[in-house]
Amino acid sequence: MRADLHLMDLLRIAREMDLPEGRVVAGCIYQSVWNVLTGRPRGTGINDYDLIYFDPGDISDAAEKAVEQSVRSRLPAFPAPIEVRNQARVHLWFEGYFGIAYPQLGSADEAITQYASATHAIGIRLLQDDRLDVFAPFGLQDIFDMVIRPNHALANRETHERKAARAKSVWPEVTVVPWT
Repeated sequence: MRADLHLMDLLRIAREMDLPEGRVVAGCIYQSVWNVLTGRPRGTGINDYDLIYFDPGDISDAAEKAVEQSVRSRLPAFPAPIEVRNQARVHLWFEGYFGIAYPQLGSADEAITQYASATHAIGIRLLQDDRLDVFAPFGLQDIFDMVIRPNHALANRETHERKAARAKSVWPEVTVVPWT
């Protein structure tokens, strides 16, 4: 993670902004690992960088967009889009977007446990002493083994299969475990 300067920049900005429970999550993390493991250039296959936080005090769309704009304005030359989402409000829009119900959450880390594939379920934050705090509820082995295993927390088969197919097209070394 430390070798990816863009990822570290985003982690520093999240720490400076003191986003409650802020973590950089999912693809930009495991895909960075896969690029190292396979000798691909940094950034290969990374379409965006996801930053989550948890603020139940303001679950408005406007507040979330303001945080996202603030993050983006601090990183104007970033190599890919940055998406920022308040996990305290995901239950308000998830079903309309993905077609499946989503529980109201109690933390950002709880959101990570809901991701469609166990491999996606990773989040990191940069602590004040510059240590990386890693949350990986299903462990790290699948990431290092390049395995995409479904997470049945939600009935999100379509997302698991779509993201797995895309990953397989970029990293043919990936093993995809079917949903069933």
